[in-house]
Amino acid sequence: MMQKVATVQMASGPNVDANLHEAGRLIRQAVDAGAGLVVLPENFAIMGVKEEDKVEVREPPGSGTIQNFLAGQAKHHNIWLVGGTVPLECEDPNKISAACMVYDDRGQCVARYDKIHLFDVNLVETGESYNESETIEYGRTGLQVVDSPFGRIGLAVCYDLRFPELFRGLLDMGAQVIVFPAAFTAATGQAHWESLIRARAIENVMYVIASAQGGYHVSGRTTYGDSMIVDPWGVILNRVKQGAGIAVGGVNLEYLESRRKTFPCIQHRRLK
Repeated sequence: MMQKVATVQMASGPNVDANLHEAGRLIRQAVDAGAGLVVLPENFAIMGVKEEDKVEVREPPGSGTIQNFLAGQAKHHNIWLVGGTVPLECEDPNKISAACMVYDDRGQCVARYDKIHLFDVNLVETGESYNESETIEYGRTGLQVVDSPFGRIGLAVCYDLRFPELFRGLLDMGAQVIVFPAAFTAATGQAHWESLIRARAIENVMYVIASAQGGYHVSGRTTYGDSMIVDPWGVILNRVKQGAGIAVGGVNLEYLESRRKTFPCIQHRRLK
């Protein structure tokens, strides 16, 4: 049975209310297209002028403008909604937890994954420098997988993509679909984005729903975009190249299981 899912692409700015309004517009488009699972990108609610801006709008777990928006949208539209990353309070008052949150069709938060791998990187080619660990606390939730009408969903975020062992861990926990919010830089996206997304789908024989920031931001940063839905054979079912928009595709668990049965590479794993 084929079920429709959607990836949402945004070019978020520093104003939370404006970003939530835009997210709501795109969620409505996805719902109108028949999607029952909608995935928002990393930092969908805020891409600040400076990295500290997200700390100023952080929320306690379970309450706040951003979380209330997600719960309300999920319940109102009767959909499962993945809230990219939400800036939540953590022990350090100068940092946040970058939490990927999943809401069911009743508006209940049923899963939370705090980003494990933080992007502390200098890009020689462009002169860009990123130090996420200065404002984000390393995730402590561990790997997260949740049962849903769309299969067993595993959660990963952005820089996690470069660590295949994380996806193997989610596979070993029964994941059939990965939801993957991100905000890839233009340089790293051009070099590696599609290759890595498709590789994670192929090597684990699973669907990957990648939802990205894509465009120019007030801070001067440009994100790569190219949000996509990839099937277990590595086929790109649909994508949004640049700018705000949605892409809708189908998840078919019978097809997934048939691929795993007829091409049993997962069972063929050997470490020695």
